[in-house]
Amino acid sequence: MIKRLVMLIATLAVWQCCSRMRAADTNQAAPAVPEKAMDSLNSLNKLGPGDRVMFQVIEEQEPPRTLTVTDSGDLEVPYYGLVHAAGKTCRELAGETKALLEKQLYYQATVLIALEVADKAWVAGKVYVTGQVRQPGGFDIRAGENLTVSKAILSAGGFSDFSDKKHVRLIRKTSKEQKPIVINVLEVWGGRQDQDLAVQPGDLIVVPPRLVNY
Repeated sequence: MIKRLVMLIATLAVWQCCSRMRAADTNQAAPAVPEKAMDSLNSLNKLGPGDRVMFQVIEEQEPPRTLTVTDSGDLEVPYYGLVHAAGKTCRELAGETKALLEKQLYYQATVLIALEVADKAWVAGKVYVTGQVRQPGGFDIRAGENLTVSKAILSAGGFSDFSDKKHVRLIRKTSKEQKPIVINVLEVWGGRQDQDLAVQPGDLIVVPPRLVNY
């Protein structure tokens, strides 16, 4: 929660700074600098029905608006209409909305979207944990939750006595194949938080047994 609040404050600060930059009108090219603000948008947590987001198009030179994702998973984008938002991160949704607006309304549209309040009743999907854990099974990924591999293992009761904590496999289905990613959870516990990947709906975490049990 604290991390999300810090990210939201930082994003709003960028918005305020960028809002001072003025363009002649939306039919002319605006400076490219504000577009870099989109790189700071959340790319981990996926939106769902009931979520409230802050929305702004820098080139409009108007303050951010609060919008709510509908029960059907759509966002009513001002001056455009419905854009499907459920299952997308703020960065993904901003990029898609930018393309739609530039196709019909703007020469350039720098779209900023940040999660304000998550509807935690919405479940994005499940992650499955199997192998050498105490309570294998499927576990909900709730809206706005940054559920990582190590946290999912804790949800499964933690490692068993004979688990291989150095070679945990994250299997993520892609359009072509199941791609395994090996994660050393001992290094994660030692401070390598960058290795503790966020899980996605449908992910499978496999904790293998140690080759030598002692």
